[in-house]
Amino acid sequence: MSSQAIVQRLLADVRQRIIGQDRLILRLFTALLADGHLLVEGAPGLAKTRAIQVLSSGIQGRFCRIQFTPDLLPADLTGTEIFHPQQGTFTFRQGPLFHNLILADEINRAPAKVQSALLEAMAERQISVGSTSHPLPELFLVMATQNPIEQEGTHPLPEAQLDRFLLLVRIDYPTLAEERAILQLVRQEARQQQKGAAPIAEPLSQTTLLAARREVLQVHLAEAVEEYLLQLVLATRQPQRYGSDLADLLQYGASPRASLALDRCARANAWLMGRDFVTPDDIKALLPEVLRHRIQLTYHAEANGMTSDKVIELLLQRVPAP
Repeated sequence: MSSQAIVQRLLADVRQRIIGQDRLILRLFTALLADGHLLVEGAPGLAKTRAIQVLSSGIQGRFCRIQFTPDLLPADLTGTEIFHPQQGTFTFRQGPLFHNLILADEINRAPAKVQSALLEAMAERQISVGSTSHPLPELFLVMATQNPIEQEGTHPLPEAQLDRFLLLVRIDYPTLAEERAILQLVRQEARQQQKGAAPIAEPLSQTTLLAARREVLQVHLAEAVEEYLLQLVLATRQPQRYGSDLADLLQYGASPRASLALDRCARANAWLMGRDFVTPDDIKALLPEVLRHRIQLTYHAEANGMTSDKVIELLLQRVPAP
């Protein structure tokens, strides 16, 4: 069986276990295939933790959940040197960041030093303790969550650090039909005396996943579609080209990281859909998650109730698609 068929089978299995959050599931798989990390915003109880737990049960790798709190220290994530007085030597004890899939729960509750330790590991794929650097696993995905409801006792991530996340996903409440299906699923699990979702029978091997990533890189991106991608990102830096009203809304545009992220994610999305080429619809579908944390609005825009998502909608309307 091809790696694409195996990944799509896992995707179908995860969708059966997570109800009402299809966008989150798709973006988790997109980040996994594009070798990036994602930040998820949503109210409590919307299956954020369950989603990555179910995904981790379907992959041959180690999963760790870290609850971020104000008293957390960087060494609680990275690990620390342990002194052995009998031998007079130090040995390094690995922290939770050496797992393959990590849930950084409520990242905005931790102080800046802890956030920086996590973001450095995400960017450099290694951890330095003293004069020694320790490489992280090749399969390394961080899903961080933020609670948008509570602001007391939180430390918002600076815009420059948010740029390290491949995607920013915002999730909402399920529909009535989806919530009814959630009740039925939880009752069924309770009858079977399961604590949460049962592990997936045939986990995806890391070898297959890495092969899938190489296949994603081979997905064809036509020159016209690539130009459309670049023009969308360029429009955030030169909004006056698409109207003076748009120029009044944007203070800072997206960096080249946005182009790189959109390129990788569009290829991954096309591959997940069973195609070997990227379409403009792939670009449009992923643009909000790629751009919303990489652009900064003016005070005038915020005062008039504009959001980054509304500005991205305007960009999609005004930048002509091929």
